[in-house]
Amino acid sequence: MKRDFITLQDYTVDEIQNLLTLSASLKKDKDQNTHHLKDKTIGLVFQKPSNRTRVSFQVAVWQLGGNCLYLGPDEINLGIRESTADVARTLSRYLNGIVARTFTHADILDLSQYASCPVINGLSDLFHPCQAMADIFSIQEKFQSFSGLTMAYVGDGNNVCHSLMIGCAKIGLNLNIATPRKFEPDQKIMKTALGYARKSGAKIQLTHDPKDAVKKTHIIYSDVWVSMGQEAETKKRLKIFKNFQVNAKLAALADKNYIFMHCLPAHRGQEVTNEIIEGPHSIVFDQAENRLHVQKAILIFLFEAR
Repeated sequence: MKRDFITLQDYTVDEIQNLLTLSASLKKDKDQNTHHLKDKTIGLVFQKPSNRTRVSFQVAVWQLGGNCLYLGPDEINLGIRESTADVARTLSRYLNGIVARTFTHADILDLSQYASCPVINGLSDLFHPCQAMADIFSIQEKFQSFSGLTMAYVGDGNNVCHSLMIGCAKIGLNLNIATPRKFEPDQKIMKTALGYARKSGAKIQLTHDPKDAVKKTHIIYSDVWVSMGQEAETKKRLKIFKNFQVNAKLAALADKNYIFMHCLPAHRGQEVTNEIIEGPHSIVFDQAENRLHVQKAILIFLFEAR
């Protein structure tokens, strides 16, 4: 039976933990499991430019013995040059798997519905599950356990925030979210996350005060204030988010051994100061590396499920 990787809502706590365990094993022994994608070709269908997602997936596929084909916006314009359904059904005749990076989550769902091969969400406007898995893995790597930990997410209630909410709620990691008013996470996704949190014992809290969110937390997480596709709102957003910068004054409220996380790319001087992102608490490049190991684990899982 085909499995996709669209959102962490589709994965059990045991499956998430198994992916984390496999990721750790793959990172420790980078030469293992090189046969899993032998004679298989994975297509990267990207509507948005990418550094980490594209490179980490291409390298992951190559290291697992497969071939990787990049299909950028100029090659395939989903829903414009050709319907997403037709793209999915055509590519399924050529490819063994699809990694999609789209503007709208609806395109990811259409690809999942019509493709006969596994589809991985490399980013949509609603979710960024591969990033969240790498983040959770990075936290486990630093603290060994999620018990008693609290993360503060400071910024826009965006796709990264949504996936972190679901992931943290499932594994039992407390999460404080601080956003400006009218930039809160999607209410439906928040409700879903709270449901998972009740089962795991995690606390998910929303505030409009970054200081309340960061106080005594073990992890501070920041993301850009202006995502791709929102460039026309730049001036407005910079003004609204100005008090949500992660700087030394804000970070001083956290636990003395806190770690700073950012999914990158970062705009130094906006959502985070250079002092913080380049400081001793920052693990942003560990996060970036861990995309590779986690995505290898996801690929192995998906092809073992078939």
